[in-house]
Amino acid sequence: MTSRYINTAFFVNNYPIYQNELEDRGLKFINQYQTVKFEHLNENQKESLVEQKIFWEYGDRLDKLSSRAYKDPQYWWIIARYNNKPTDAHFERGDKVLIPQPLNLILAYYTE
Repeated sequence: MTSRYINTAFFVNNYPIYQNELEDRGLKFINQYQTVKFEHLNENQKESLVEQKIFWEYGDRLDKLSSRAYKDPQYWWIIARYNNKPTDAHFERGDKVLIPQPLNLILAYYTE
């Protein structure tokens, strides 16, 4: 599986504000990924993809859509990113959801 965190920088978080929580866990610090700024696909990239269009229904979740489309729930983040809606909570019933295909191509674009 290709991670959504590939090529994502991280930093050591030992900020004093978290001191009690770190101590409770027996830690001195944690490694934390920096927030990723997503670049939009260019027109050539978009034209090379096929979009499956569905409408968000009651009970839908990104991992379930990923399982159906890609046979793997761990690619939920591709659907989220492609639709510019980072979590399930950003979708409402009736929203159009675009699922890009083929998986290997969209992964290549998002992990360059």
